[in-house]
Amino acid sequence: MIKSKLYSLIFLGILFQSITAFSQVEPEDIALETDEFQVAFYESLREKGIENYDKAVTALQKCLALEPNNPVVHFELGKNYLYQKDYKNANDSFEKATQLDPKNRWCWVGLYDVSYATRDYKNAIVIMKKLIEFKKEYKEDLVSLYMFTQQYDEALTLIDELTKTVGKTEIREQFRSQIMSTTRYQGQETEKLLQAIKNNPKVEDNYVALIYLYSEKDEEEKALEIAKMLEKEIPNSDWAQVSLFKFNIDKNDGKNAASAMHKILKSPKIDRKIKHRVFNEFLIFTKNNPSFSSDLESAITYFNDDREVKVAKEVGKFYQQKSDWANAVKYYEMYAKSNPDDIENVLLLFNAYAENNQFEILAQKAEEKIDLYPLQPDFYYYAGLAYNQLMNFKKAKDLLESGVDYIVDNKTLEANFYIQLGEAYNGLGDNKKKETYFIKAEKLIKGIN
Repeated sequence: MIKSKLYSLIFLGILFQSITAFSQVEPEDIALETDEFQVAFYESLREKGIENYDKAVTALQKCLALEPNNPVVHFELGKNYLYQKDYKNANDSFEKATQLDPKNRWCWVGLYDVSYATRDYKNAIVIMKKLIEFKKEYKEDLVSLYMFTQQYDEALTLIDELTKTVGKTEIREQFRSQIMSTTRYQGQETEKLLQAIKNNPKVEDNYVALIYLYSEKDEEEKALEIAKMLEKEIPNSDWAQVSLFKFNIDKNDGKNAASAMHKILKSPKIDRKIKHRVFNEFLIFTKNNPSFSSDLESAITYFNDDREVKVAKEVGKFYQQKSDWANAVKYYEMYAKSNPDDIENVLLLFNAYAENNQFEILAQKAEEKIDLYPLQPDFYYYAGLAYNQLMNFKKAKDLLESGVDYIVDNKTLEANFYIQLGEAYNGLGDNKKKETYFIKAEKLIKGIN
């Protein structure tokens, strides 16, 4: 919803608030005809400010009786009715304000706000076209309205216009992709782009648009084919590197594949989805060619600001699935440096420490987390497990007995606690308690299975 702006005006020693954009004149040029009008109008603003909209409307109606054709009064009435969600009266008031002062942008904004609030997007489009006469930037909002109403032809035309005049934006490119993913546009746009490439083989944007289109449909082979055409016609194109990367990966040429990958990842022109796919392919390649691990590590840094995919953590999970615990630890630790409070990553790291027999660091890190999160039972479990392995059974027992009380509806974790408590008491030579905890664990495990 577009918001109007209020500015303070001072008249004759009395604070009198109104809309600067509405009046479009200097404060000293505004004259209030009567003290009665001043008092009522000021009262309406005061009541609106404390959200007493009924009283504000009552005060404004007094103003209206004194000055029935004052557009400011109709505008303020519209705002108070809108706050009350009285959309019929809000619309009537704003409409009257536009009739009295048609050159005032904020009157039209009020009408737009009512249409948007009531989801009358078709009417909102009519008003938005009027607002564009005041300010061209409203064209961005018009694109969104066309998308809401599924007027894709109009949206696409406006997207193309804005791309040419003010450049691309991520949201508009997302709208474009959404439009192109519809059945109607896919075939039509594909033919259009193929013909454009044939007519103008040196125009990079046509290749890029077609690669996007095929990628959105998961037609990777066709996307690669277009990338190869681009590489042939425009060898210096960033997008040509996508083709080179795939070619070198298939040839098992790690050096040139890594070079192409780095160019792709640092390019501002290439879509994030393509970058992730390239990175994932190189990750799989590195698993079988560990000499390129340094390239993989440096590639991760390109995704540090990626809020959607936590790359270092995902690499850790990849190695965990392969039971490559040393590399899993390495990448979970890398991620933890910049995201120390990501509990999922902490638990994944602790599990990797345990699987990799790194019990001293596991004990240290788990106790550090207990100090920060004293109600998190998993940290007590990993600390207890580590101290059992380090044969410090007394400390393991104390930590496990402290943490078990914090378990809530997690029978698997509870069973693991009992197993570790059994191990701790076994190490302490208390066979009776050892058996008690092992029996508890066995019962829980049977219940889970």
